[in-house]
Amino acid sequence: MGANNGKQYGSDGKGSSSISSDVSSSTDHTPTKTQKNAATSEDSDLSMRTVSTPSPALICPPNSHGFQNGKGSSTSSSSITGETIAMVHSPPPTRLTHPLIRSASRLQKERANIDRLPDHSMIQIFSFLPTNQLCRCARVCRRWYNLAWDPRLWRTIRLTGETINVDRALKVLTRRLCQDTPNVCLMLETVIVNGCRRLTDRGLYTIAQCCPELRQLEVSGCYNISNEAVFDVVSLCPNLEHLDVSGCSKVTCISLTREASIKLSPLHGKQISIRYLDMTDCFVLEDEGLHTIAAHCTQLTHLYLRRCIRITDEGLRYLMIYCTSIRELSMSDCRFVSDFGMREIAKLESRLRYLSIAHCGRITDVGIRYITKYCSKLRYLNARGCEGITDHGVEYLAKNCTKLKSLDIGKCPLVSDAGLEFLALNCFNLKRLSLKSCESITGQGLQIVAANCFDLQMLNVQDCEISVEALRFVKRHCKRCIIEHTNPAFF
Repeated sequence: MGANNGKQYGSDGKGSSSISSDVSSSTDHTPTKTQKNAATSEDSDLSMRTVSTPSPALICPPNSHGFQNGKGSSTSSSSITGETIAMVHSPPPTRLTHPLIRSASRLQKERANIDRLPDHSMIQIFSFLPTNQLCRCARVCRRWYNLAWDPRLWRTIRLTGETINVDRALKVLTRRLCQDTPNVCLMLETVIVNGCRRLTDRGLYTIAQCCPELRQLEVSGCYNISNEAVFDVVSLCPNLEHLDVSGCSKVTCISLTREASIKLSPLHGKQISIRYLDMTDCFVLEDEGLHTIAAHCTQLTHLYLRRCIRITDEGLRYLMIYCTSIRELSMSDCRFVSDFGMREIAKLESRLRYLSIAHCGRITDVGIRYITKYCSKLRYLNARGCEGITDHGVEYLAKNCTKLKSLDIGKCPLVSDAGLEFLALNCFNLKRLSLKSCESITGQGLQIVAANCFDLQMLNVQDCEISVEALRFVKRHCKRCIIEHTNPAFF
C-alpha cells in the first residue's frame, strides 16, 4: 500500500506463505526450524507473534489477487475451493542490482507520504476500514501492524459475504484480541455479521464465551443459527442491548439458558437487558414464544415483528403485560392481528411514537380509534393495505395525533379528499405522506394538503388520478417536496 518505513512481513524471514496458509486452514501448526531461527532476529515488540496471528487477508474472497515483486502476478493458498482464503505475498528480492531498479525503489519510498502522518492520524484513518481491510493493513509493515491492532480499532467486528468461513474468522480474531487478557476480549462491543450464511452456532458460542462486554449483535440472514446459540449469547453477555436476528428462521424465542437462570438471583434471574430486538421474517415465532420474550426482555423499547405471520392478538396481550416501555413497534404483515390487538397496543399510551400495521387486513377504524385516543404522541404510522380504514379513521388520527410527521395510508381505497382535509387542518408538521393506489384521492385533496403542510418533504401519489395542475400546485407550495407519481406529463 505504498508504505516502506518498516520491514515487510512478506520478507522478514518468518515465512509469509506459511502464516497466511495456516490462518486460512488451521491455527495450531507448529513453527518450522527455519521460522524459529528467523524469529530470534525480530525486535522485542514482535517477539510474541506466532503463526496463529491473524493474517491481514483473513477475510479475502477466493478470487482476490496479490502482487509479486511489484507485478500483476498473483499467488494464493487455499485448501478448500470457495472458502475464505488468505493472500500470499512472495518475498521481494533481498538486494537490487540494477541502477534503474534502485532509482525506482528510492522514488517510491519518497512518495510514501502517508508514512509521515502521526500515529493518531493513522488510527483515525484505520477506524473507517472494515475488518478484512484492517487485517490487510496489518501486513504492510511493522508500524502498520502495531497500529492496526490498536485496541481502540477493535470495538467492532464487521463481516459480510456468503462464502466467508465466519466461524473460523471469529475464532482467530477473538484469539488475537484476547492476547492481553487470556480468554476474555474486553474491548469488543459490536459484532455485525449480516448475510453470512455460513455462520453456525459454533461462531455464536465463540462470541458468547469470549466477549462478555458485547452490546450489539447483528446476525441478519444467518439462517443456520438456532435458539440454543442465541440463549448462550444473551446469558453470557449481560450488557447486550441490541439484537438483530431477522431472517433467522430457526429462532423461535429469546431467553436465558437454564443454567444461567439457576445461578442468578430469583429477582433478576429472568431479566435480559435487550432494548432493541428485530425478529423480522422469523416465520415460526408464535404467541407462546412472544410471551417468553416479553417475560425475559422487559426493558424493550424497539420491537420489530414484520412478517411473523403466526402472531395473534393474544401474543400482543402478553407483550403489553411485561413490556410497557415500547416506543417503536412493527407488526407489518401480521395478518391475524385485529382491532383487539390495537386495543392492547393502546395501553402503551404516550410512550408509543412509531407503529407499523401495514397489510394487517383485520384492522379497521375501530383499531385506529383505540390507538389515536391513547397514543397522542404518535409520530409515525404505517397503515398501508389496511382496507378497512376510512375517512373516519383518518379524522380520529388527525384530531388526536396532531404532531404526526409520517403517514402511509396507501392502498386504502375508502380514504378520500375528506380525510386529507382533516389531515391538512390538524397535522401541520407532516413531512411524509404516502397515498399510493388510493383510488378516491383527487387533485383537490392534494391542494388542500399542500396549502397547509408547508414542511412536506415526500409525497407518494403513484397510481392515483392526479392532474398535472395539482402536482404543480404542490411543487409551488412545498418547494422541498419530492413527488413520486405516475403521470408522464409532469416532470
